[in-house]
Amino acid sequence: MNRILRYVALHGIHIIKALIISFFSISVFFAICFSFLHPRRTPLMVKRHFQFKEQQKEMAIQYQWVPLKKISPHMWQAVIAAEDNRFMTHFGIDLGAIKKAQEFNKKSTRRKRGASTISQQTAKNVFLWPARTYLRKGFEVYFTVLIETFWSKKRIMEMYLNVIEMGPGVYGVEAASRKYFNKPAYKLTRGQAAMIAITLPNPLKRNPAAPSAYMYRRQEEILSLMWKLGKIDL
Repeated sequence: MNRILRYVALHGIHIIKALIISFFSISVFFAICFSFLHPRRTPLMVKRHFQFKEQQKEMAIQYQWVPLKKISPHMWQAVIAAEDNRFMTHFGIDLGAIKKAQEFNKKSTRRKRGASTISQQTAKNVFLWPARTYLRKGFEVYFTVLIETFWSKKRIMEMYLNVIEMGPGVYGVEAASRKYFNKPAYKLTRGQAAMIAITLPNPLKRNPAAPSAYMYRRQEEILSLMWKLGKIDL
């Protein structure tokens, strides 16, 4: 044990450098791989599996990858309207949205507003274990910059719409479309796309097939934003 401690003391800086270089190399490697491959499972899917198991709930994972060309353009327009209006122009982090969220949260004691972009949500879903810590947030920013560097906006949207949680055991828009509307994702209407987008902040409690009064009101807001955004080319 003493020999190990002496070795670490003597070579600690070199070990730390090697670990940092290894981390950067591995993370860049996987970022490049996922620019053309898709994950079979995400860390969130694994976490939810064990959560449901602990709660003694039988919950099969519903996850079916489809290319972006087989997803209705209404769907990516709806999530940009609902989650990230400046998705096409920012480099992963929306400083304006962060400032607005901070100002809103200072005034609101009940409802809190987040400012995570679609790129950030994609990065944390694909690469990171779900947790609410500053360290995890730091890694989220790092992986967001990585995917904005090595992926196109089209690829980020394709990954996002395929892995994002959209209900208990439901991941990706293809699985959500078939579960809630009994149709493939490329056939989604504007209204249906907007309703699915509403689930994203709280997918375990919101059901597009049985929407609440709030969900109908929010749908109208998203549809209005979709019209203002106009056609989005990816």
